Amino acid sequence: MRDRGRAARLGRIALWFVVPLALVAGLGAWGYSDYNAFGPLEQNKVVVIAKGSSLEQIAETLSDNGIIDHPRIFIIGAKLTGRASALKAGEYEFPARITPALAVELLDSGKVVFHKLTIPEGLTSGEVAALVTAAPELDGTVDPTPREGSLMPDTYQYLFGEKRADIVARMSRAMDLALKTAWAHRSADLPLDSPEQALILASIVEKETAKPDERARIAGVYIERLRRGMKLQADPTVVYALTQGGAMPMDHTLDHADLAVNSPYNTYLYKGLPPTPIANPGLPSIQAAVNPDDRGDLYFVADGTGGHTFSKNLEQQNHGINQLHHHNKVKAAAAAKAAQKTAKVAKPGKVGATASTGVKTP
Repeated sequence: MRDRGRAARLGRIALWFVVPLALVAGLGAWGYSDYNAFGPLEQNKVVVIAKGSSLEQIAETLSDNGIIDHPRIFIIGAKLTGRASALKAGEYEFPARITPALAVELLDSGKVVFHKLTIPEGLTSGEVAALVTAAPELDGTVDPTPREGSLMPDTYQYLFGEKRADIVARMSRAMDLALKTAWAHRSADLPLDSPEQALILASIVEKETAKPDERARIAGVYIERLRRGMKLQADPTVVYALTQGGAMPMDHTLDHADLAVNSPYNTYLYKGLPPTPIANPGLPSIQAAVNPDDRGDLYFVADGTGGHTFSKNLEQQNHGINQLHHHNKVKAAAAAKAAQKTAKVAKPGKVGATASTGVKTP
């Protein structure tokens, strides 16, 4: 009897150890399974992990955004894998159904989301500043507005929370480097005294044409005019004056009356280059300004198809102007004929109805 009682006591003691161990093992197996199981996220989602977040705060952020189901499992897994202190702040894109284990790996990798900001060629510095200000992922302000022509047009990558002033500084450094390099490889005997003058000319070229194959030739026209002491007579400089440096919209097409505006930017009134650039030119326009296609051309006029006709004298220029006028007349006549044809086709059968163009039928 005594032996039987001792055995019973030993059995109860064993149960005290075995049952908890079994529970721990079961919980461990469940936790391991949950840590490596697909999460609840139904589609990719971008989430910001704030700077200075603790492991518990990171787990809470992921749970609040529907990325993980059990924050405690995430925390234990991060600790057991030795990554708890290696998780990095930033903006991350979490794939759909990502496991807690892979979420830990992603935060450990620091593979944050990169954003892109494209600055087109030919914008004023005020317009560039507006684009930078409008980028919602950036922080801070752009103040003061950078010097005209000091920002290199390009596509810039940046991270969430990066300072707007830092992006602008990158644009400025890129412009400084591009201008310095281009000036070092300029053609000989240019009537330009400094890289800044080359930048001013490049900004005019940028505003004159969007055709890559015309930039150097347009630069050549202005270079030849500078050599001869002629006025540049560049329309974009007048527009810059009329719009107060691009701060105001141009509400009409440039006309002869506008050419009388009294401004140092009016190259119809004043010889030489304007006092500053009138926009931020791209690298091709800068290279065209320092390596012009110098054929002795003195004039150019739009040809009506997006390009220009170049001339060495007034007779040729007047011929080009006449061709442009003829082109515009033909184009206007064709447009009117097409509109008339459309109106006839759209003429309704009921009296008093209105055509689709909004014009009442007789």
